[in-house]
Amino acid sequence: MSTRTAIITGAAQGMGEAIAVRFADEDINVVLFDIRGKEALLEGVVKKVEAKGRKAFYFVGDVTVEKDIEDVVAKTVATYGGLDVMVANAGILQQRALIDSTTEDFNRIMGVNTLGVMLCYKHAARQMIKQGRGGRIIGACSISGKQGLPDVALYTASKFAVRGLTQTTALELQKYDITCNAYCPGMILTPMLAHPDDDKHGGLGSVVMMADNVRPGTKAAQPNVVAELVAYLIKPEAHFMTGQSISINGGLFFD
Repeated sequence: MSTRTAIITGAAQGMGEAIAVRFADEDINVVLFDIRGKEALLEGVVKKVEAKGRKAFYFVGDVTVEKDIEDVVAKTVATYGGLDVMVANAGILQQRALIDSTTEDFNRIMGVNTLGVMLCYKHAARQMIKQGRGGRIIGACSISGKQGLPDVALYTASKFAVRGLTQTTALELQKYDITCNAYCPGMILTPMLAHPDDDKHGGLGSVVMMADNVRPGTKAAQPNVVAELVAYLIKPEAHFMTGQSISINGGLFFD
């Protein structure tokens, strides 16, 4: 298979960074997308990808702004000649009880976690259909997209929506040989789980795990664990998997 090209949102750190670096091992050039203020981190990821012999550049934008998604797709095509993989990884987490949540909270979380995924799916699909050679579209869901957890009602709603969006997108794009799947991680040790009191309770993610009443003894994992799953989804052998939201949660619960 010739060198392919992927866009990864939320790529400056965490799972997005791990996915980008892992893709370099699959002979994929990557475009890293993240918000303003993360340029230094993005430059570091570019260097890691290039060290593996692949090409990379970063694009600063907002996944909730449709023109930014249109522009990153256009620049990717102009630079590398096409788009083969879209990973809509960008997401935000806010821990707040439903009764304390605001309309502004809802709009912000749904904007990044759901609208952002929709726009990535939409514009990647348009480009892949135009190219006529199939493609892979992948979104970030969550354990919270399959089971509600306390104090993350809005996050949970946004991730349940990603599951439905992924299923419908898969059905609509199947005739074009484009698959659409999502990954549903449990506790992954990324900056998203960071809390100022983590050091008092056992390290990164400990406060979030306590707040969510995570079963004692449940293990967290590093981002590269999710990156391996995503790397499978873009392989030729994964052509038969579409519309799925795949749990990878350390046995926190079973589908």
